[in-house]
Amino acid sequence: QVQLVESGGGLVQAGGSLRLSCAASGRTFYAMGWFRQAPGKEREFVAAINWGGISTYYADSVKGRFTISRDNAKNTVTLQMNSLKPEDTAVYYCAASTVFMKATTAYQYWGQGTQVTVSS
Repeated sequence: QVQLVESGGGLVQAGGSLRLSCAASGRTFYAMGWFRQAPGKEREFVAAINWGGISTYYADSVKGRFTISRDNAKNTVTLQMNSLKPEDTAVYYCAASTVFMKATTAYQYWGQGTQVTVSS
């Protein structure tokens, strides 16, 4: 049974940093990604990384501030978030896919989400 479990969310002041982690169990995946959903908005892509960790995608809104990485030996993926802004406030979801894409619909497995709140 596939399971994705996120951790690391919380409350931080603008300009601060948080590190999200996602542990996958049940199988390994070619691509892992992070998405987020703010209240009243659709779920949106944040970042993705392929199996080898060589290729990554980022949303324009987080480029230069967020870094995605993975440890295949531990079957984990991490999102380091720096210079956080109030508009980064959302529930962040870890997701896994057999294809390396940005589209939400490409991801077959999802975690339960972790809340990130950035105060101004």
